[in-house]
Amino acid sequence: MSDSRPKIRPLSPQPARVQGRPVLLLQDPLQLADKAVFIPQALAPVLAYCDGTRTLRELRASLMIRAGIQLSIGDLERIVGQFDEALLLENDRSAAAQQAALDDYRAAPFRPARLAGSGYPDHPEALGELLDDYIEALPGEALSDGDSLRGLVSPHIDYERGGPVYAQVWRRSEAAVREADLVIILGTDHNGGNGRITLTRQSYSTPCGVLPTDSDVVDAIAQAVGEEAAFEEELNHLGEHSIELAAVWMQHVRGGEPCPVVPILMGSFHHFVQGEADPTEDPTITNAVRALRSAIDGRPALVVAAADLAHIGPAFGDPQPVDGLGKARLKSADDELIATICTGDAEAFFQVIRGEGDRRNVCGLPPIYLMLRLLENARGEQAGYDRCPADPHGTSFVSICGVVLE
Repeated sequence: MSDSRPKIRPLSPQPARVQGRPVLLLQDPLQLADKAVFIPQALAPVLAYCDGTRTLRELRASLMIRAGIQLSIGDLERIVGQFDEALLLENDRSAAAQQAALDDYRAAPFRPARLAGSGYPDHPEALGELLDDYIEALPGEALSDGDSLRGLVSPHIDYERGGPVYAQVWRRSEAAVREADLVIILGTDHNGGNGRITLTRQSYSTPCGVLPTDSDVVDAIAQAVGEEAAFEEELNHLGEHSIELAAVWMQHVRGGEPCPVVPILMGSFHHFVQGEADPTEDPTITNAVRALRSAIDGRPALVVAAADLAHIGPAFGDPQPVDGLGKARLKSADDELIATICTGDAEAFFQVIRGEGDRRNVCGLPPIYLMLRLLENARGEQAGYDRCPADPHGTSFVSICGVVLE
């Protein structure tokens, strides 16, 4: 093993505590392994230096010289061995596991509802009662925009925290959802690569039934952006929750009646925010928008951006807890961001986030941006907002909103 050059797969280490000590939780982002790895936070540089360029001896020297961390070759062999067992390395073992999982995913009759029974009830009647309870708890009479509504922003946070906002936006959209003969669902891909637009020909299931994926539209988009690029990260659909949580609400509002869907996962815009590229000039995005516009032109179609807003506080790596003033500042910043969504201006929306360096970690940037590009000249109204706690101490928050667009 000393001659190997270990390379860590893209991960999102999560801070945790084991026996009172700060550690990092490392887990296969595709959830293919049943093992996780905990390493002391002091050893975080090991992850950065496992970039595929260093043997274990070179890794040991880099850690000692650059980070002041002294580990023996035996220590590094044990650590890297744990990474390998948990499928955290880019190597033949993890590649084989991914290919096997992808083959199983494509051979299945549908994409399973991964959160059914844990994130929401897996029985149709119990699920319907839960979602109806959220709707019935809303004040005032239901408003619906009918066939004038073209798009909406819905959260993808869990229902327990986001239920009231889900209810507001889906109740407001009820008529348009029922009338739609095609729904494009754009979801945040939390494990997606920069600028990725990831398709699947697999249909999504919910406890209320299966939503058939419109393969003709998927084929048209794949032809526009390139087959290989469109499906390279298809396996992300299996574990990603963003599209699923919107699909469940859509199926509920339609009373269980199926409707053709185009599920699309959107990867990170980090390189755009950092100025390394421009989304308006990105050929993948431009070609996808062109294909999608052709698909929805002249028909009662609906575009859904399954997207949360900010993620702030220690739970997301911020050094300071969010206090009352921080919550007020978050609300003010979100008000500005939601206002740009309501203007229908994709570039203005993007520039607000880029201007602040995305310091608030707006994970819904890619799907909302693509929706606004797709629905030119749309105008919207806010339909719900909340700041949801993200740690037991109330010092971290995820902000969410609902928006309907005509």
